[in-house]
Amino acid sequence: MTLFSIENLRVSYPVTRNHQALTWAVDDVSLTLDEGERLGLVGESGCGKSTLGRAAMRLLPKGSQVTGGVNFNGEAVFDFGADRLRRFRGEAVSLVFQDPMTRLDPLMTIGNHCLETLLAHQPQLSKAQAKDQAIATLEAVRIPASRWSQYPHEFSGGMRQRVAIALALLLNPKLIVADEPTTSLDVTVAAEILTEITHLCADRNLALLLISHDLALVSEYCDRMAVMYQGKIVETGATKTILHHAQHPYTQSLLKSALHLQTSSQTKEDKLTNTEINPLLKLTNLQQYYTLETNLIQQVFSKFTRFTKPDQNSQSPKAQPEAQPSVIKAVDDINLEIYPGEILGLVGESGCGKSTLSRTILQLVRPTAGRVEFQGVELTQLSRGDLQTTRRQIQMIFQDPHACLNPLMTIGRSIADPLFIHKLATTNEAKQRVIQMLEKVGLSGADYDRYPSDLSGGQQQRVAIARALITNPSLVICDEPVSMLDASVQAQVLDLMLDLKQEFNLTYLFITHDLSVARFLCDRIAVMNQGKIVELGATQKIFNHPEHPYTQKLLSAAPLLS
Repeated sequence: MTLFSIENLRVSYPVTRNHQALTWAVDDVSLTLDEGERLGLVGESGCGKSTLGRAAMRLLPKGSQVTGGVNFNGEAVFDFGADRLRRFRGEAVSLVFQDPMTRLDPLMTIGNHCLETLLAHQPQLSKAQAKDQAIATLEAVRIPASRWSQYPHEFSGGMRQRVAIALALLLNPKLIVADEPTTSLDVTVAAEILTEITHLCADRNLALLLISHDLALVSEYCDRMAVMYQGKIVETGATKTILHHAQHPYTQSLLKSALHLQTSSQTKEDKLTNTEINPLLKLTNLQQYYTLETNLIQQVFSKFTRFTKPDQNSQSPKAQPEAQPSVIKAVDDINLEIYPGEILGLVGESGCGKSTLSRTILQLVRPTAGRVEFQGVELTQLSRGDLQTTRRQIQMIFQDPHACLNPLMTIGRSIADPLFIHKLATTNEAKQRVIQMLEKVGLSGADYDRYPSDLSGGQQQRVAIARALITNPSLVICDEPVSMLDASVQAQVLDLMLDLKQEFNLTYLFITHDLSVARFLCDRIAVMNQGKIVELGATQKIFNHPEHPYTQKLLSAAPLLS
């Protein structure tokens, strides 16, 4: 039985002064979803996937133009009044966002989040009844009742997403719309979250609309698949049918891009490190510890209660040891060598210390202990001036290119900035070098005067790569540089990075939680867990014969296209 249907839906966002022409973000889309069915909606960033989900729940910004219809259980959603619409959101359809903090108030406990949601829709419940119902739902997503009074910041990313799922399930909806619910999560946590969602949907006969750009993810968890391109649904059908017999050229290109990473990685030859060559970067017993200091009130209270009442055998007070502050071992005794011309992959879940290690290598944070040697020079002992000079040779590409590009600076100026900082070129020389670099990364000189907002995500990442390479570095640290990109764009950027590596004789430290990317790109892989390197070896050895239990867990959790 059809539960949810979209008929000839068109959506256009409010027109700005600079763009008077009406453009359809969703263009004549029709789609159906049956009770208990799991449908995956895939496509590249900006194709209209999220717009479609929000339009179906009437969550578009004021001024948007919408034509067509959305029906739920035979009722026209666009005809709902304010009260019926409020009940429809949550009681009939619930939305799980990519970032759970868009749903969670940092000033409210998890318990209060649940009570507010329940009592707003079911005011007849007593507070005790609402709490019992909420605790049962939290436990269904494996959040114990003991965490009822905790705040969102006291939960990990995966646990916060579990809370968001619990809030979506509280009112027993018939349909869950999950919009990229695991994009920001690690492979093990993502697998747990999606397994949780699909099991709960099966147990409660809920329909699921999973919006994602990850084909492997959709293939593993969805019965049917709809492929979206430039605002239109270009192909729909059973997941297995589309994966094995894709009809539309765009679907075929998506599959080709996704399989490119897997098949290329499976035929990749291992490169044995020549131990006679001096390492470009050498880390020795590197530590980065953080102390969680107690606040002022706790310190005063601790001093005030240092002495207890006299014990029965003595009239003198008995001294008590002061509580020691907690220590987080973000980087814990790391020994690692990176050799010229290689790509070393650093994989591990969020919070394991990968990004902290990269910042410590760059000396953006000084290590607690240990040595960082780059080209034989001990970086921890350098003055600020000497360190800045050395940083010309070590550049970084970040996960989110938009966040590292100044929106008020042109593309040309953003790329040229490192040249001016290091006094490597005059204004005219810098412009010429920037235009040459833009062409190297697949852009053009015409992009010099454009702004980041004028570019797609893939183009922005090309700009970030150009900016990192403009000083002609020896080592490039890549911190999740393609995790926010779609399969087709991701493959293009990775191929570009390989080409640039050959042309500029680069060495990469490639940080990622995407194992397919690591296998495709890297010569060796270091697996990091809780601040330590738990396994290190040639890529094929790590993937074919993992030794450490944590590595085995990572590999078993990664979804793959069959």
